Amino acid sequence: MTDGDNTELLGRTTTREFVVSKTDTAAAVGSGSLPVLGTPVLLAWCEAVTCDVLALGDGSTSVGTRIALEHLAASKVGATVVVSATVNYVDGRLVRFDVDAREPGGKLLGSGEVTRVVVDAERFLGRL
Repeated sequence: MTDGDNTELLGRTTTREFVVSKTDTAAAVGSGSLPVLGTPVLLAWCEAVTCDVLALGDGSTSVGTRIALEHLAASKVGATVVVSATVNYVDGRLVRFDVDAREPGGKLLGSGEVTRVVVDAERFLGRL
């Protein structure tokens, strides 16, 4: 998949639910002092769902290269956050996703765009 066209990914989407724990809060991760979902955790959840969309195997993986995320509303400990990612652009190994995070009732908590590049894991690590 690392050298392919990858256009079959266009429009592919995945959704996953997360529950905010005390370790996910801004206070716990050092991005603020409040006991609400920290933006770095929301970002990590968005990236995780983009990896789910790709569902790579055969020695391939992906690396994040660009992220634009607006964290629009707070989520308390115990809240469920539904994160979705949809492939909106593919250019060879480069794959771009629309991401959003919502409460189960639909309230938008965050949205943005994540760009990943599909790579051969062994080859990538060999360059470090």
